[in-house]
Formats: sequence, C-alpha cells, structure tokens
Amino acid sequence: MANLRDIRTRISAVKTTMQVTSAMKMISAARLKKAQDDVDHIRPYTSHLIGIINDLVSTYPDVKINYTFPGKGEKIVLFVLASDRGLCGAFNANVVKAVQKLLKGELKDDYKNGNVEIRVMGKQAWKMLRSRNINPRILEEGQLSDPAYSKISMLADELIDEYDLGILKKAIVVYNSFINAAVQEVQVQQFLPVSIPEIKPNKAISEYILEPNQQTIVNSLMPKALRSLFYQVVLESIASEHGARMTSMHKATDNADALTKELQLLYNKARQSTITNELIEITSGAEALKK
Repeated sequence: MANLRDIRTRISAVKTTMQVTSAMKMISAARLKKAQDDVDHIRPYTSHLIGIINDLVSTYPDVKINYTFPGKGEKIVLFVLASDRGLCGAFNANVVKAVQKLLKGELKDDYKNGNVEIRVMGKQAWKMLRSRNINPRILEEGQLSDPAYSKISMLADELIDEYDLGILKKAIVVYNSFINAAVQEVQVQQFLPVSIPEIKPNKAISEYILEPNQQTIVNSLMPKALRSLFYQVVLESIASEHGARMTSMHKATDNADALTKELQLLYNKARQSTITNELIEITSGAEALKK
C-alpha cells in the first residue's frame, strides 16, 4: 500500500505542475499577441524611415549620412537583451553563448584591454554572465515590463551622445529576433556605426521640393531612425521571449500529461497486483480452514 500511496502522491504533484505550466502557456500566448502586434507595427515604420534616407542619399550623391563611420573613441558597448524571468527554454542561454563567442573572437583584444563595456537588459542574462566570470557594467531594469518608446529611446540617445563626443568606437546589440512563436534567432547587430544598404537611385524623389535642404533633412532623420531601430530590437526581444516561454510551457504541459498517463498505468498495475495478492491470501486461508 505504501507503493500505491507514493504513486498517488506523484500523480497529484505532476497534475499540479501541469496546471501551472498550462496557465503560464496561456498567459504567454496572450502577451505574445500584443508583443507580436507591436513588432508588426514598428517594422514597416523603421523600414520606411531608412528607405527615405536611402532614397535621399542615392538621389543626391552630395548628401552624407552621419553615424556611418567608426567612432573616434576606443570604447565598445555590447548591449545584451534577454529576459527578467526564466522558464523560456534556451532563450537566455543562446544570447549568453553569442556574447561569449564575441568576447573570445571578434572582440577578444578589446576585451582584454578593458575597452568593452557590457550593458544588460534582462536579469537572467545578468546572472548568467556573472556566473561565467563576465561582469556587465549596467543592468537596465523595468524596461521589459513596460517598453515605452520614451524610455527606450533614452538608451539609444546615450549611445548616440557617446558616439558624438568621441567616446564610443562602436556599439553592438545581441538579442533574439522574432521569427514566429516557435522560432527565435539570435542576432548580433552593429548599432553604431550604422550600416546603410546600397539601393538604386529613386528618380521620383527628385520631383519633390525639399526644405531647407537634403542634408539637413538626413541629419534630422538619422537620430530618429536609430531610436526606432533600437526600439524595434527591444520589441523583437520581448516578443521572442513570450514565444519561447509559450513553446516551452506547451512542451512541459505535454510532458506532464504523458507522465501522468504513465503513472496512472503504473498505479493500476500496482493496484491490480495488490488485489490479486489479497485474493490469493484469502483463498489460501479458506483452503487452510477446510483442511
């Protein structure tokens, strides 16, 4: 009977866990919907903003783009985006692995010379990096739960100001890009200096009258484009987190359900065995009384 009691306890514990994982899956699914809508809204805006700058530069060769040349400083900022909470599979671990690969490869010499400054958004990445003897300098808290543009853009402005002041050489962002609910792809993206893709000249834009002039317009659009790009990166990471957690909790719920069925089958077999043994004992006792 002790064995049956243990199995019943395990079944009860697994069912409780399954209820928790199922609830977390539904919560993540609801949050994912909003986060995915935010990503779908910001992507066209950022794309069109960069497109306007491309069109102006390709149409007017004399126009120069700021923030496209290596900074005059020596400092390299590595901005790492992850999550504040766990239970999202390999979401955080993949980002940390990408950071380690950078520090051992492309940024090896700068890291040894102390020129790499790591800034983190996400407590889980902060803990994981420190456990690997990598000490981030700044932890940005409260941004993931409330990703307001006014707050996120201030982080981008800090990088832009350091670049303008000649402190920053370049800034790199490591994050998970949102593909779909089940797929997130780690991206190592250079934020500064920015890379503007080359496109064919747009003759249509030359038909417009631009005031005060093309260069002034590009100079005013570039900081806005950089803020939007940084904001998009944060939204991509948040959507990826909810997608990863929903997928992880879905798998955990399925595993708990399968384990419950296995334990129930084991319980039935053990109970049947116990009943059979009791019947044998009763039969044996009755036979003994007859003799």
